[in-house]
Amino acid sequence: MRRTDMSKLHWRPAHASDLPAIGAIAARIHPGLPERLEVFAEKMRLYPDGCRVLIADDEIAGYGLSHPWRRHRIPPLDGFLERLPDDADCLYVHDVAVLPDHRGGVARAYVETIENLARASGIAALALVSVYATRPLWERFGFRPVTADAELRAKLESYGASATYMLRDLTEPSSAGT
Repeated sequence: MRRTDMSKLHWRPAHASDLPAIGAIAARIHPGLPERLEVFAEKMRLYPDGCRVLIADDEIAGYGLSHPWRRHRIPPLDGFLERLPDDADCLYVHDVAVLPDHRGGVARAYVETIENLARASGIAALALVSVYATRPLWERFGFRPVTADAELRAKLESYGASATYMLRDLTEPSSAGT
C-alpha cells in the first residue's frame, strides 16, 4: 500500500456530489455501524459548515461530519435529526473516517477546523461517541470520557460495546497536540 504525501492532503467543504464517496468510505471503515446516505445528506444540508471531505490526489480519502447539538444527547445512529436544536451547547462530531493509506495527522486538522467553527459560533464544547477503541486518539485531541447515566448508556448501545461518550471543553486550555 502506498501512503499519500501528507502535504498533498487537504480538507474542503463537502458537497452533495460527494455522497457516494462518503458512503463507500463509511461502509469500509464502519461496516458494523451502517448509515444511509440520506442520513449523511441531511447532516450536510442542516449544517454544511461542519461537513468536510479529505482530498488526496484529487480523490476523496475521508470525511468529517459535525453539527450543533446538546451535551449528553446522542443523536440516533442512522437516524434523522430533522432539525438542529435552538439551544445547542456543543458541536457534535458525528463521524471522522479516513482511509488507512491517508491517516497520520489529518484528523487533527479536521478537529482544529471544527473547534474554530464552534468558537466562532459561541459554542463552548465539542462532543462525540468514540467507537472501535479510538478513545486514545480522541483523548490526544483533548476529549475526556463522560461517565454515562442509564439513559446515556442505553443510547450508546447502538454504537457498539466499546462506545464511549466524550466531551472537550473549549473554555479550558487545550492539551491537544501534547
